[in-house]
Amino acid sequence: MSRWCVSGFLLLISVFAYAETPLLWNQPPSRQHCPTSNDAAWVQYPSGEACMRYFSAGTLRDAPLALVVLKGDRVAQIKRSPDAIPGNTANSQRRQARAMLRQTGLPTIIIARPGTYGSSGNHYRRRQAEEFQAIAATLDAIKARYGIQRFILSGHSGGATAASALLATGRRDIDCAVLTSGAWGLLERTQRMRQQRNAPPAPALDSTGLPHPWDPLDHISGIAADPLRLILVIGNPQDRNTPFDLQARFAGALREHGHRVMLLERPAAPPEYHDLLGNAAINAIKLCPQRGHTPKP
Repeated sequence: MSRWCVSGFLLLISVFAYAETPLLWNQPPSRQHCPTSNDAAWVQYPSGEACMRYFSAGTLRDAPLALVVLKGDRVAQIKRSPDAIPGNTANSQRRQARAMLRQTGLPTIIIARPGTYGSSGNHYRRRQAEEFQAIAATLDAIKARYGIQRFILSGHSGGATAASALLATGRRDIDCAVLTSGAWGLLERTQRMRQQRNAPPAPALDSTGLPHPWDPLDHISGIAADPLRLILVIGNPQDRNTPFDLQARFAGALREHGHRVMLLERPAAPPEYHDLLGNAAINAIKLCPQRGHTPKP
């Protein structure tokens, strides 16, 4: 075997090992340690800078439409060792993206929210302005890197809140948003949760314990008008985590501002009734307008 073949073989082993290395959580941003691979972007935004990770499947280059996925809160994982967090490798995240590609026919990008799955940042500070600014800057960087034209957003729970925050920045490249079990009316939601626990009231604090959460419900006026875009708000009336009436309030406010919106009820897993059953988000993507783009079967 030639030395070039040996070098190539060793490089492949190195790349594979890197992709199977547990991803770090709640790390400060470091340009020096930010991966130079195509699944990381160093971004700057009004509140700071970050090394953001994303995991993709399908052909992104010059894609007319891509699916962007934002996962829910992962608070229970933060205190665990990275190697004890399920699915916490680049390869595992890419496998999830490939599964969504097979189901939708759309190039798929999972953006890791700050502090999770290798993205720098502090996940304890979720729903603050800097979290949403970092995600928005990452989407801009991905769009510029690959020449993607338009997006469908899909987010669950805290990921739905983040996806709706992207809408509220005035973006004009979103065909559709699929928002499942999203959290809106953040301070009211937290006070209800405190009452359920018989905890003293703290009307100025989010469930994170931080003041001044960036609530997309308060920023609907920032959503760009688009008669073709569809926003799907999907949940379960028994949701004990993100109250369905607050989801309905968000949908109603969207409608009042002239946006095209559907509020849908779907079955969910007891006892929290927060995680929807039957692949609800993926199935709902079929309702999305795609402006002449036909997903591959």
